[in-house]
Amino acid sequence: MFEETPRVTNTSAYIHIPFCEHICYYCDFNKVFLEGQPVDEYIQSLLKEIELTLQLHPTDCSETIYIGGGTPTSLSAAQLDVLFTGIHRLLPTNTTKEFTVEANPGDLTEEKLHVMKHHGVNRLSMGVQTFNNRLLKKIGRKHTAEDVYETIRVLEKNQFDNVSIDLIYALPGQTLEDFRDTLHRAIELGLPHYSMYSLILENKTQFMNWVRQGRLELPSQEVESKMFEEAIEAMEKAGHYQYEVSNFAIPGKESQHNLVYWNNENYYGFGAGASGYLKNERYKNFGPIQHYLRPLRENNLPIVETEPLTIDNQIEEEMFLGLRKRSGISQQHFARKFNRSFMDVYGNILPELIENNWLVVEDDRIRLTQQGLFIGNEVFEKFLLPK
Repeated sequence: MFEETPRVTNTSAYIHIPFCEHICYYCDFNKVFLEGQPVDEYIQSLLKEIELTLQLHPTDCSETIYIGGGTPTSLSAAQLDVLFTGIHRLLPTNTTKEFTVEANPGDLTEEKLHVMKHHGVNRLSMGVQTFNNRLLKKIGRKHTAEDVYETIRVLEKNQFDNVSIDLIYALPGQTLEDFRDTLHRAIELGLPHYSMYSLILENKTQFMNWVRQGRLELPSQEVESKMFEEAIEAMEKAGHYQYEVSNFAIPGKESQHNLVYWNNENYYGFGAGASGYLKNERYKNFGPIQHYLRPLRENNLPIVETEPLTIDNQIEEEMFLGLRKRSGISQQHFARKFNRSFMDVYGNILPELIENNWLVVEDDRIRLTQQGLFIGNEVFEKFLLPK
């Protein structure tokens, strides 16, 4: 548990809603079926967690708020209203520049959208994954491509235009042609922001079980790389620059909340299974709903683990996270933050990375090349400090 500390400055908040009306086969996020769950108690407990945390770690500023899941839009309009009312009561939302809610195509009704707009939600992130209905069914999504278009129509009608969609590539049975079609249809929507991830097989998911049983065939590494290359090319052609490995935006529409993570800044993590980062300490909440609710019934925080970071840990994380951004890392910022010169810490490993064309140094900034982005993890390993 944290010791009482002075005010946290320039922080943000991630809020987790673990409920889903349907569980996707590839998902390993903390989530449960909505039916039969103590949803109203969960919302009240979540608000209590925010209150208890802010008593310990008060803040004057909540730069971004991001409500993710699970499926936040699986809550009813009335439940969303209770949640947002509580958030405004407890967090300094007058300082919030970006307030994002994740939504599922088909779940977002006009009534829910009106509640969001009324409470100052100014950005939506929608899990589309693919526009191929056969593939959507195969990966366990309950929406169709038609639901996506219908949801976009509702958003346009209500003049809500700050929308991002997620796409997943290298899905089982997905061909390059399939992916090109999805890419084309996504770009045609003319949205300001797109996130694109390759399918990652996680333990304890239905997909991993099927792969082990030989029941799923995934695209080859070569096809996966080609999909990523074509995505970068098509996005840039459409005016969306790749500001982070998996994210594309028109200038000015980058996800401010995700930049908090990549800039390695403070954020609260509220909700079951949520993680936070405050004052050089990472922490994680209990995941199972009842384990999360139990301590809060006794007015205790539901934290299951904390990890204080040494200065070396902080420096490594700064590199792993910061190099995901196309703009990379500023040497001046590094020196101010850690009271050490970047070249003193890492000067010895740069020549090899530059020679391999994985990294470039331009004036103050150090960033990955296009080639370096494709093998990010290999490059990041070079920045591990000797123990």
